[in-house]
Amino acid sequence: MKRELGIARCGLACCLCSENTTCRGCDSGGCPDKDQCENRECSLSKKLSHCYECKEPCRKGILKKIKPYAFSQFARRYGEEYLLDCLERNEKNGIIYHREGITGDYDNFEQAESLIEYIKTGKKE
Repeated sequence: MKRELGIARCGLACCLCSENTTCRGCDSGGCPDKDQCENRECSLSKKLSHCYECKEPCRKGILKKIKPYAFSQFARRYGEEYLLDCLERNEKNGIIYHREGITGDYDNFEQAESLIEYIKTGKKE
């Protein structure tokens, strides 16, 4: 885990991402999708560092997907540090963020609440 990379603006875990080893996060200038990212543009326009800081939770851009939405909601409720703590603990216990490509153990959840509980406990219902 590269904890210093933290959480992306949308809530995805940059700290666990194995997809782009040269990326340093949303604001590094090196993000390959920065010019097409609706969530980055929106949060920048509102002068927010993350979507979870916004007063109006939304489902636009990548937040239409369960994983980033649940990660963002987790950070909104419990804070980014606790999210990072849980992700670090889960990784040490064998939970893999990217198992095949960008799909891993945090994917294939039907509801955000189930994924939030999984992040907290490291156990599937």
